[in-house]
Amino acid sequence: MRSEALKLLLMVFLARFASRKSSHLAASKRRSIQSRKHSFRTMISWWQEEGTSQTWENLHAISSPHGGDAGSSVPVFVMLPLDTVTIGGSLNKPKAMNASLMALRSAGVEGVMVDAWWGLVEKDGPFKYNWEGYAELVQMVQKHGLKLQVVMSFHQCGGNVGDSCSIPLPPWVLEEMSNNHDLVYTDKSGRRNPEYISLGCDSLPLLSGRTPIQVYSDYMRSFRNRFKDYLGEVITEIQVGLGPCGELRYPAYPESNGTWKFPGIGEFQCYDKYMRASLEASAEAIGKADWGRGGPHDSGQYNQYPEETRFFQRDGTWNTEYGQFFLEWYSGKLLEHGDKILAAAEGIYRGTGAKLSGKVAGIHWHYRTRSHAAELTSGYYNTRHHDGYLPIAQMFSKYGVVFNFTCMEMRDGEQPEHANCSPEGLVRQVKMATRTARTGLAGENALERYDAGAYSQVMTTNRSESGNRLTAFTYLRMNKRLFEGNNWLHLVEFVKSMSEGGRDGKLSECVSCGTGLYIGFIKDKGVQKTREAALV
Repeated sequence: MRSEALKLLLMVFLARFASRKSSHLAASKRRSIQSRKHSFRTMISWWQEEGTSQTWENLHAISSPHGGDAGSSVPVFVMLPLDTVTIGGSLNKPKAMNASLMALRSAGVEGVMVDAWWGLVEKDGPFKYNWEGYAELVQMVQKHGLKLQVVMSFHQCGGNVGDSCSIPLPPWVLEEMSNNHDLVYTDKSGRRNPEYISLGCDSLPLLSGRTPIQVYSDYMRSFRNRFKDYLGEVITEIQVGLGPCGELRYPAYPESNGTWKFPGIGEFQCYDKYMRASLEASAEAIGKADWGRGGPHDSGQYNQYPEETRFFQRDGTWNTEYGQFFLEWYSGKLLEHGDKILAAAEGIYRGTGAKLSGKVAGIHWHYRTRSHAAELTSGYYNTRHHDGYLPIAQMFSKYGVVFNFTCMEMRDGEQPEHANCSPEGLVRQVKMATRTARTGLAGENALERYDAGAYSQVMTTNRSESGNRLTAFTYLRMNKRLFEGNNWLHLVEFVKSMSEGGRDGKLSECVSCGTGLYIGFIKDKGVQKTREAALV
């Protein structure tokens, strides 16, 4: 434990130095290095003289949150590991978590984000909620003076980008699915996807006498009741799960079992009997019964390109009267689904002081084509002629929900030419949509990135005058690599820069220049002589 504390003291020293360093390396370089060496030795000496518990308290006291102009400051959160709470319902590796939170606090991070998995909390049966592991986390977060974003995760973990563990839906829900296969999304080949309940049965009492919307509402209400004393103070944001990966979308590009690979167009997910019944009714209502007999027959397969299909090609079926009907129905069902859940969430959390957010996927591949095929199969009716994100932003705005968007770290030039990507163009469009709808915009990185270029892109995006600036940014994800050398230093300077509104839009090329500090393994002197901890 003492060795862990010493390592963290070193990390805090780096964090405090990196956040203050910037403008005076010239004439005062030698003097400042000597001063930092003295401070570092003082911290080591101080740790050796104090008891471990006192060390935690004193270290917390010297930590400094981000500063900067409150008007332009963008708070940074860090996502916790997916398995922060164990299958048994307890906090996973609490000592490591405590140490990590202290380090994040020292870096000026505003708080952390955690998934509250439906498959863990209500796994023992309907209405049998176990929040104990999350309660321990909330108290630990509060102790370190951090804030917490909690995701109501009604989807399974496993089978998507970045999923490092498996957390299925509650066993009693899986049993219902085994008895009724149409509870889950289905593609035109009959392939079932168990990661999220089909929105086609949102209002049907198919889950032990409750509708999915009622089940989600009861879950959120249980969370509110259990954590009412922390809402608005420690728990400052509830991100409402709206689909696969928590995102408002269809599971059009499932990676499990190699079904889909980037940059495939994906497939429409409207072939369970409840979705088919809805499509049929919509077609009959406009006197086009033939249009309701299934989804498009010419939309290709998961891993094809737009021009390989008649539906998505340049002047394809997507741009016909039938295509417009189908896409309006398909995207409209997704909007209805989001509206129902967010209406329930707004009523449940009203007056608690916690803000609400919803997540939308950053589907940037084939964005530079006319049809935007990958967005269409995911439920976003976004084409060269139709804005698919403004209706979502307007629906979020109706309930005061922050629009959380991914791929903020990506640049067009980093993407393969054949995929016709434009993450930058997509982000610009979303920024304009949220500004028009007058709803807040928050961001995340889509993939794990530690380089200065990714952080700089986020800052550039934030400072851009085209559309909304960010209300917050959540970094994906806390793990061992984040705390390594330059990775850690990049995060520290990024947090500092965002606290100043993104500054000039780029990190220093050498954030650690002149520190003269190297950190390796540090052993407790009572066990083994310190192997590596040197000022060089």
